[in-house]
Amino acid sequence: MRRLIAWLSVICAAGALALLATRRPAGLGANFDESDFAALIGKIGFLVLIGGAVLTVFRERFLQAIQWTLLWVAIGLLLVVAYAYRFELRNTGDRVLAELVPGLPIMHGGAVEIARSRNGEFQVAAQVNGAAVPMVLDTGASAVVLTHEAAKAAGLPLDFIRYTVNIDTANGRTQAAAVTLDQIKVGGIVERGVPALIAQPGQLKTSLLGMSFLNRLDGWEVRGGKLTMRARPSI
Repeated sequence: MRRLIAWLSVICAAGALALLATRRPAGLGANFDESDFAALIGKIGFLVLIGGAVLTVFRERFLQAIQWTLLWVAIGLLLVVAYAYRFELRNTGDRVLAELVPGLPIMHGGAVEIARSRNGEFQVAAQVNGAAVPMVLDTGASAVVLTHEAAKAAGLPLDFIRYTVNIDTANGRTQAAAVTLDQIKVGGIVERGVPALIAQPGQLKTSLLGMSFLNRLDGWEVRGGKLTMRARPSI
């Protein structure tokens, strides 16, 4: 259909030129004779034919070029809008990610937020002495308690520790070793010199984030299925 319309346009243009060629317009001047006028008409007609043929052959590419141009303009506008609202989008993305990945600490307004997992616990993706150590929040634990495997990953001297502290676990009463951790990091919160315990091999499935860490914070609370922790202001 588009090709038919294009050729009809060319035919109409050619007819108009033929009609114009039979009537020499007035006011062309004495130096512009009939032969010059005929040559002009021929050149215009040739250009019209060439233009019509080019439009017919390359019209699809022309339309594609327009489509791609509009697409890139739309992408550019989206990038401008995303940059203008980058902070709001980042906060929204962090909250969505926190819901999808339980235990992932998200910084929000100077505080660390962790969403409750489906099993009802607060899983915490912590770092101990630079090593990744998954933990579970346990406000009933007086101290941070590491599994034997987590303590090994954190580079603690397991060959020189002594299990002399009585603790209660899911497996019953056992003994743990008292240590001081160089560093515990949860999101943007970093605490140094944190007292902790190391459980004996096989006595604890998951490390516990206990009160020896929480008591160092400026504040913490559990509300609406979310754990919020705030670090003390640096002096």
